[in-house]
Amino acid sequence: MNTSPTQHSALSPQHFDCVVKVSGFVKRYKKQVAVDGVDLEVRRGEIYGLIGPDGSGKSSLMKAMAGVLTYDEGTVEVFGTLVDSERAAERVKQRIGFLPQGLGLNLYPDLSVEENIDFFARLRLVPEQELAQRKARLLAMTRLDKFRDRAMKNLSGGMKQKLGLICTLIHEPELAILDEPTTGVDPVSRREFWAILAELLQEKGMTALVSTAYMDEAERFHRLAFLSGGKVLASGMPTEVRSLVPGSIVIFEVNPQLEAIALLNKSFRQVESLGPLLHVFTGTADQSEARVQIEAALGDLVPSGIRVDQPELEDVFVALLLRNTEHKETPGGLPTSAGVTNHDGSAIEAEGLIRDFGSFRAVDRVSFRVKQGEIFGLLGANGAGKTTVIKMLNGILSPTEGAGLVAGADMKTASGTIKQRIGYMSQAFSLYMDLTVEENIRLFAGIYGLDNSAMNKRFQWIVGMAGLSGYQSSLTSRLPMGVRQRLALGCALVHSPRVLFLDEPTSGVDPLGRRRFWEILSRLAREEGVAILITTHYMSEAEHCDNLALMYAGRIVAEGAPADMKHHVEQEAGRLFEVVVDQPGLALAHVRQAGLRGAALFGSKLHVYCRDPVRDKACACRALEESGVRVMSVSERPLSLEDVFVYHVMKLEQAEQPAGRHVVAA
Repeated sequence: MNTSPTQHSALSPQHFDCVVKVSGFVKRYKKQVAVDGVDLEVRRGEIYGLIGPDGSGKSSLMKAMAGVLTYDEGTVEVFGTLVDSERAAERVKQRIGFLPQGLGLNLYPDLSVEENIDFFARLRLVPEQELAQRKARLLAMTRLDKFRDRAMKNLSGGMKQKLGLICTLIHEPELAILDEPTTGVDPVSRREFWAILAELLQEKGMTALVSTAYMDEAERFHRLAFLSGGKVLASGMPTEVRSLVPGSIVIFEVNPQLEAIALLNKSFRQVESLGPLLHVFTGTADQSEARVQIEAALGDLVPSGIRVDQPELEDVFVALLLRNTEHKETPGGLPTSAGVTNHDGSAIEAEGLIRDFGSFRAVDRVSFRVKQGEIFGLLGANGAGKTTVIKMLNGILSPTEGAGLVAGADMKTASGTIKQRIGYMSQAFSLYMDLTVEENIRLFAGIYGLDNSAMNKRFQWIVGMAGLSGYQSSLTSRLPMGVRQRLALGCALVHSPRVLFLDEPTSGVDPLGRRRFWEILSRLAREEGVAILITTHYMSEAEHCDNLALMYAGRIVAEGAPADMKHHVEQEAGRLFEVVVDQPGLALAHVRQAGLRGAALFGSKLHVYCRDPVRDKACACRALEESGVRVMSVSERPLSLEDVFVYHVMKLEQAEQPAGRHVVAA
């Protein structure tokens, strides 16, 4: 596959050397084919991405490349060595750094941060005279230097992952194989990870193979492969993958929204509601024609605020997945239910909640309100206090101070009543794997005390609502991840709760499954009037929420509708521009020297905040051209909620830093 000079002209010829070559790779676990005939190449000096949901084959492929897993067919070559035996794997392991999937799984819980680093350094035979310098540099880059003496088991998820990265890179490997290094990590830590990786690639000439389930990270890779069901669905540079499915995204508001969705579903396969906005993928790249198609499909309904954009990579991946799907499993509407239909009134009220654990304050004066029929997102970094807030509202933990009402019941005195009125869906889905779909639903119905008549009605409702028709007799352990997720949602709704709590409900589910799940949630809120409180690490999913509260260090530091929060950041920080250059690492340093402190690397591109777009763009371009960096294009990008999240957290962290120390996130 040809490499575009736009993205790679800065790379010298040796960057095109093949570091990893995989041909016809097949891995089976007993009768289950995990990876089926995969071909790919990783070139020197690039960040190559493996993207896909849980069970797509990413980990099996990466373990084979790292020499820690055997395979059944095909070949795996690393640095020109055929890795087909333990002896062959030993020949390349010293040149590789491997970070397995899972927070801190390669670390020792009872050792401190520094002790873990020293252990891995000695294991990798790092010379003592070099260790101190490398360690100091990596600790400073990850901002773990203040936590040298803290035991690994007492670190937050993001800190564990950054420590794992240090231990993987302490011997300065030529190839870093990083299996989902950002999964379960807050957005600030995610951006710090990418900043660290970009800097090491720039300075050390390292090559990186990174897997992720986050679609928004796809743009950060030089090249990528999207895996689904053990096969490569698409591969190449982001621009090449995007060209596989020409089209446009049309964004607009229209009322009534549910009626508009029903009309649009007749003509388009990707119709997504994000709060008050609708996003529709059209099959034409002609933006004028895309508008005409939308207006024609809406009939008498009149859209407002129409904007037409290029599709994101997630839109492309969903389109490719839909090509392999015969029909859309999710029904067009919810079946009739005896559930909540009153959209008035408050479903959750938190007032001045405080929770202390000894001298540590986990939650500090948190207040918010969620109305019936509203989707409310509670976002925050690891350790921000989100789970503690939910436990207090559910009556599991008593608050140190403050009050709260959930579904009309006092959280301090009516925990039993609250549990009958709420539904809860955990990240692990809380299902019984050795029971069938029907048996799980009827078990949960029995736990909530439904009689046979009510149980039968709710069973039929859940099957229709969650698109489970045809799966009733299937063992839960054998269900696809997306179907299992919808079953867990059905079980949480079996007793017609007024309020639904969702804790990271889409982790590990493919993009198509996530969109189908959110379609159901939107209908539950709009049609059934269910109040939904959700936590998620997928910032793109937060766009679905009507309102958000951003938590930091136990406090709510920003609250409002997604559009309002973006507008506020735009007013403070400026508009976001994407700059395509031939030498991104060098460009970043010169742009920062020119005074644009918000500049950051985003894959092979540069993101810059401009308070005065005309002046700041001219200043940046002049600084780059004077330093010998060629600017290919400059274009404005809409702010994402991840941009909002990172901006607020970094602003607070910078305010708390000692004078002279500056925190930067990519």
